Amino acid sequence: MANVEEIIAKAKESITEFDEEMAEEAAQEALDIGMDPVELIEKGFTAGMQEVGDQFEQGTLFLPHVLAAAEAMAKGMEVIKPEMDRRKSETKSLGTIVIGTIEGDIHSIGKDIVASMLNIAGFKVVDLGRDVSVSAFVEKAKELKATVVATSALMTTTMVTQIQVEEQLKEAGVRNQIKTMVGGAPVTQDWADQIGADIYGENATDAVNKIKALVA
Repeated sequence: MANVEEIIAKAKESITEFDEEMAEEAAQEALDIGMDPVELIEKGFTAGMQEVGDQFEQGTLFLPHVLAAAEAMAKGMEVIKPEMDRRKSETKSLGTIVIGTIEGDIHSIGKDIVASMLNIAGFKVVDLGRDVSVSAFVEKAKELKATVVATSALMTTTMVTQIQVEEQLKEAGVRNQIKTMVGGAPVTQDWADQIGADIYGENATDAVNKIKALVA
């Protein structure tokens, strides 16, 4: 029977090799030995996605590769979802996060990793996807009484739209009840300060840690 290190290595390889079957096998093996699914996701699947994302940014991998890696991760996640749900029902939700990639921007790999890690951390995550209008963020946040609205922007041209999220949440009269987080390659702490966002998420781990600290 495989040990934890071998299963984590296999899970990571399944993502970097775009192998859906291997991802399912790694997930099943993890369940068989009673491994914590969070460890499998963070050290295996998410680490693999991070590697694929880095290679995509460097231009050594392309969008079809990223999509294939995400597909493999989705297959692995399907296998461990029942165990995740079972564990989740035993702990209370830390709050609701509305997340998405801002209007005009179709990049989603970083946002997807943040969303899955927030989910693992115990938040209810509502992922609006990519190319999401400002009004959609605001309406969903109001409807769900969201704890945090998180927007990702991967281009300087779409980054400016994050200002409108701040403004429209104020106009809707809910900004003081909701925290906002911004992230994405061109986004910085200075930018977050400039537009008045509560959190700048440098990467997935940073984003999760900062949101947890905020709601603690």
